Formats: sequence, C-alpha cells, structure tokens
Amino acid sequence: MSAQDTARTLLRCLDLTSLNEGDTAESTAALCTKAQTAHGPVAAVCVWPRFVTQARAALPPAIRVAAVANFPEGALDLPRALADIEAIAQAGAQEIDVVLPWRALKAGQVQEVAEFLAEVRHASRPLTLKVIIESGELKDEALIRRATQLSLNAGADFIKTSTGKTAVSATPEAARAMLDEIAHSGFSAAGFKASGGIRTVAQGADYLELVRASLGEGGLNPQRLRFGASGLLDDILAVLDGKAGTAVKEGY
Repeated sequence: MSAQDTARTLLRCLDLTSLNEGDTAESTAALCTKAQTAHGPVAAVCVWPRFVTQARAALPPAIRVAAVANFPEGALDLPRALADIEAIAQAGAQEIDVVLPWRALKAGQVQEVAEFLAEVRHASRPLTLKVIIESGELKDEALIRRATQLSLNAGADFIKTSTGKTAVSATPEAARAMLDEIAHSGFSAAGFKASGGIRTVAQGADYLELVRASLGEGGLNPQRLRFGASGLLDDILAVLDGKAGTAVKEGY
C-alpha cells in the first residue's frame, strides 16, 4: 500500500480529538472545521461532553460526534459514568468512549468491572460504545487480554487502547494482544481503536498492518477501526498534498 493509500485509510478511520483542559467553544469550532478536509471527512470528532451539542450542530451527518465518559480517571464509579452517558446521549452524540475501571481490574475486582461494563452498555444503547482499557497502565499482557475480553463480553463495539493521558499510550504490543482477542472472540463486528501518541502516517501504517493481519482487509474501515488523535491529521494531509516524504512500508 502506498503512502497516499495509507493516508486515505487513516483519514477515513480518524477520530479527530481534542480533550484538553483549555478547550473552548472557539477551539471546538476550529476542530470541527478541520475535520472537513479537502480530501474527505474524518470518521468522527471526539470532544468533552459539554461540547457535543456545538459539535453536532457544526458537522455534517457523515461525521459522527463522540464524547468521553468516566474520563480520564477510569474510577469504579458507576453513577458518574451513567450521568456522563446520559448527558452525552441527550446532547446528540452518536458515540461514547468510556474508561474501563482499570485500577479495579488490577486489584482483582473482575466481577465488579464486568458489572460496571454491563450497566454502561445498557445505558449507552443504541450509541456506539468504545471501551478504553488503558493498556499502558495495565501493562501485563494477561490483564490487557482480560480487559479486552470483559469489554467484548459486555457488548462493546470497539476496544480502545488509551486515554492519551498516561505516560504510556498505544503500543504495537498491546494492540497485537487486543486484536488477537477481538479476532478470536466470536464477536465478528467488534472493532479496535488505537489512541495516544500516534502522530505520523508511518506510525499509523504499523497499526494498519496489525489490523490487517488479525481482522483481514475487512477490518480496514471505520466500522472496525479507529485512530484517536489530534496531530495525526496534519501528517495525513501533508502526505495527501504531496508535501511530506513519510516513510511507509509498501504492500503491507
């Protein structure tokens, strides 16, 4: 696959994201404008819940609006998560990115985490649900796989690596374990989202290769694959405009 083809795939699968403490109505407006590129739209725009109404009004129907719940702490706090979900749904979003209580999972509270996810899934329907497992904090492959399994069993539409707010975000090693669980889960429509630290087309290409190896060509679309990023779009557009010499492996 050429660098341009890779960039086009990444663009189609991009959740253009801004989750900074200093986000404003003005920065949200700029984000929504940026999402509508000359090369086509991104998959979604991901914002804080308080900006959902504004983003939905500013974007065409082809671009979905996502917002975060239980974010970024990932506490075992079901009332807070449910309140976030209700606010997001009422504001008009199509997608919710919720943080799995990863500290509780590390502490062995598997049943409590499973119950949390089941309640979150029930409350969020019919919206698309992405569960952030915070793989960089779980660290251990067995825990990463367990978090992925619990999320899939609860009915998550996507399993997402990271909040992007921790020292370690997405890694190829964590992605490989997550994708393996998705591929062998029996949930044929489930997808994967890489988030945190992915800033170049070359980096994105590595994840495309992992997804293709696990989910096949059918996994390389926004129904099965997303990238959560803010800076990645700049490199995508540079490649598509012929202004960047990003090194991308051919024919992955």
